[in-house]
Amino acid sequence: MARDLNIFISHSWSYHETLIRLRNLLNARAYFKAEFSEVSKDVPINSVNANYIKQRLGERIRNSNALLVIAGVYASHSDWMQWEMDTAARYGIPIIGVIPFGAIRTSSIVAQKSTTLVHWNTESIVRTIREYAR
Repeated sequence: MARDLNIFISHSWSYHETLIRLRNLLNARAYFKAEFSEVSKDVPINSVNANYIKQRLGERIRNSNALLVIAGVYASHSDWMQWEMDTAARYGIPIIGVIPFGAIRTSSIVAQKSTTLVHWNTESIVRTIREYAR
């Protein structure tokens, strides 16, 4: 029987479509059930208070089984994505870097902070989540 997982996907709002593609990829996989707890453009935290946002995101990260990080080069320039990875590490949440489909270059920060990196392939991503999820 497949285990239900809570996954937090760290992503850049400028590349929202990549988040949606990754969610769809995982949702379409038979015998893999996950709830996604990240905040997206579709359902934002309506606040400009960074401490409040960090508190809310921190709770979601702490309650997740794994943090997936979309490892595009832009991740190296996102303070929020780096904060999410640091928060996951602080809580002992495994960090899985997902190399975007067709990417030639990836984020060196994600490579450094990830437990492991995986290419954009449904079976590879699912297998890695199952291996590392707490």
